[in-house]
Amino acid sequence: MSTDYLKNIFSVLIRNRLAFAGFLIVLSMFILAGLASILGGDPGAIDVAQRLQPPSLQHLFGTDDLGRDVFTRMLFAARISLLVGFVAVGIATLIGVFLGALSGYYGGWIDSIIMRFVDIMLCFPSFFLILAVIAFLEPSIWNIMIIIGLTSWMGVARLVRAEFLSLRERDFVLAARAVGNRDGRVIFRHILPNAMTPVLVSATLGVAGAILTESALSFLGIGVQPPTPSWGNMLIAGKQTLGTAWWLSAFPGLAILITVLGYNLLGEGVRDIFDPRMQD
Repeated sequence: MSTDYLKNIFSVLIRNRLAFAGFLIVLSMFILAGLASILGGDPGAIDVAQRLQPPSLQHLFGTDDLGRDVFTRMLFAARISLLVGFVAVGIATLIGVFLGALSGYYGGWIDSIIMRFVDIMLCFPSFFLILAVIAFLEPSIWNIMIIIGLTSWMGVARLVRAEFLSLRERDFVLAARAVGNRDGRVIFRHILPNAMTPVLVSATLGVAGAILTESALSFLGIGVQPPTPSWGNMLIAGKQTLGTAWWLSAFPGLAILITVLGYNLLGEGVRDIFDPRMQD
């Protein structure tokens, strides 16, 4: 990737102020999560003498009902949210790209079978499908990531299929076939790189959706289990003391809001960068 290309990407991002704000939010979350061990201490350290302390210089976001530092726990919870978001979206993207490519390239009965399966999956509300699956499994972070990924690939598949239907009859694809390239090479070497723009946008927005889903599951008590910190289980832990210790719910809620907003704004920026029609 050339320096000029990187400069062009950054210049497009700079011109879109909202997208650049989203980029800064996402970058900040990565930095804070990466430096959690340095900026904070032990997220499980209990100090009953310091329980339910309001925000102060000693405890920036206050302490919880066990005297644990809320700021430290939020930093480590950011790692959980980012891990869930990227792993779940990675699984969904791999499945969606593979099935969408097969469907769009071959068409016919292969397309009909895959698209009918997509339609069946879309008939079930994703969140309730996740709840039903988790009810039969142990509520662990790895199960959550896999389940979210396995229930959120349908949109990617439809996007990739639409791009393949548009690209498969282009001259460069016909030329690749004419020189004897096999279907696998034509699909993954020639067509797929030209069909990735909507996938990148969908993946960026999908991270926000996965973080929201994980937070909702943890809030309901079937997501990431204590004492492992998660923004969702921190929210539910603060519900009992909402009237006297507002910071226990306010700061995790703001973290979820800001992070999801950041990824949504960045997704719009990714679309502008990779879609020439959106540029001035």
